[in-house]
Amino acid sequence: MNSKMSKTAIALALMVPVFTVSAQDWKDDAKDAWIDGKAETVLLLNTNLNNFDINTDVTEGQVTLTGQVDSDVDKALASELVEGIDGVKSVKNKLTVVTPKDSNADKAQDGQLLTDTKITTVVKTRLLFEPEVSGTSIDVSTKQGVVTLNGTLDTSAERDLALAIARNTDDVKKVVDNLEVADS
Repeated sequence: MNSKMSKTAIALALMVPVFTVSAQDWKDDAKDAWIDGKAETVLLLNTNLNNFDINTDVTEGQVTLTGQVDSDVDKALASELVEGIDGVKSVKNKLTVVTPKDSNADKAQDGQLLTDTKITTVVKTRLLFEPEVSGTSIDVSTKQGVVTLNGTLDTSAERDLALAIARNTDDVKKVVDNLEVADS
């Protein structure tokens, strides 16, 4: 019986360090998770940064920042904010500075392109449905609200009607007449 007890005691003695190491690992992982949550919160609460473009990863108290920011100032700010958190040993800042596009200019350009496409479609459709105009003989293009008509028509009356249709279309600023009359 003593032999059994001593074997059990030896087995328990050997297992204690394993449990101690596992408990310590769990403590370190929990501490890293706490630091990670705190870093995410600090970045989220700062109104100068877009937290959704910044990722944090914590290993043994070292925080790695990845993602994108709008400027070098934002990159430095993110590091400063995270460095001030209890338990942070160091910060590796791998954030990429990406200059945002001038979204208002892009939207305006996209809007103008859409308007120009609409104008071209409406003018071409009206010319095709007008029985007094040979719409298939007219090429219509639009840039910045300026409609250009190209082609050859049979009469000057047909030409005048095509120009009037283009001028009376919504959003048209000007009509460039490159139409030729075959009987002239």
